[in-house]
Amino acid sequence: MNKVYNPEKNTWSSLVKRPLYSLDSVKDVVEEIFTNVELYGDKSLIEYTKKFDNVKLNNLIVSSEKINNSENNIDKDLKESINVAFNNIYRFHNNQVFNSTKIETTTGVICWQEKRAIENVGLYIPGGTAPLFSSVLMLAIPAMIANCENIVLCSPPNDNGELHPAILYCAKLCKVNKVICVGGAQSIAAMSIGTESVPKVNKIFGPGNQYVTYAKLKSINFNTAIDMPAGPSELLVLADKNANPKYIASDLLSQAEHGPDSQVILVSLSKSLINKVEKCISDQIENLDRKGFIDKSISNSKFLFFENKFEAVEFINQY
Repeated sequence: MNKVYNPEKNTWSSLVKRPLYSLDSVKDVVEEIFTNVELYGDKSLIEYTKKFDNVKLNNLIVSSEKINNSENNIDKDLKESINVAFNNIYRFHNNQVFNSTKIETTTGVICWQEKRAIENVGLYIPGGTAPLFSSVLMLAIPAMIANCENIVLCSPPNDNGELHPAILYCAKLCKVNKVICVGGAQSIAAMSIGTESVPKVNKIFGPGNQYVTYAKLKSINFNTAIDMPAGPSELLVLADKNANPKYIASDLLSQAEHGPDSQVILVSLSKSLINKVEKCISDQIENLDRKGFIDKSISNSKFLFFENKFEAVEFINQY
């Protein structure tokens, strides 16, 4: 990571730049995918899965039996961790349930807010380079609490043509109606248009790569809403000499591993802490499977030291 000590304000504009990528490079591929999904439905999804994931699928829909038996295929510690996360996330989102109070703004005029669940929602869960089963919990739990009538989950298969059992177990906990073993832009097209196996949804949620991001933007043309066009992961940590360098290193690495275009920043009031965090990152990275991604994203990342805490906060606000 690049170290910068007490940067002058006239250099801040360059220090706050993000790694940028253009969606133009994926436009033609995604446009073609939408055309073929609209024309050929499930057949095109099977062909694109063979092309992009090197997996030949006979059935796109994950059986209820596999979903119900998924907890038997993950180890005890992972299952317990998922259960703890489920309960914590559920409690947080359950606290967001909105209850409106009716008010009389003018004599005889009663006003209130009413929020209703989206009937059909689609969840995209990345799984190509890593199965992001935590995303299932973060997306499906709010949908479950909101009482969305139909929750459709799409995720790409692994080399064996299966979804990771942790993804299926999370889907089971969240009462997901249908799990589809298809990923990439083709799954977004399927949820936007509808195929024999994939129902059309009203709104699509979830992160993804450049192809997924462009596909979500394209889905708006098919009367399908999206949460947002997600960009690369980024994280900034502010810490002083009293912070635990191991925790900071873990937090930074947890985002840096998302992809080569991720960016993590440490702003500190202690040079000693920066050096300790740098060593912890070097130690921890050796035990991570996604070292290749991290090495690339670390090149986009920075350690910044400020003597003046007010300048540190001003820089952070600008970032």
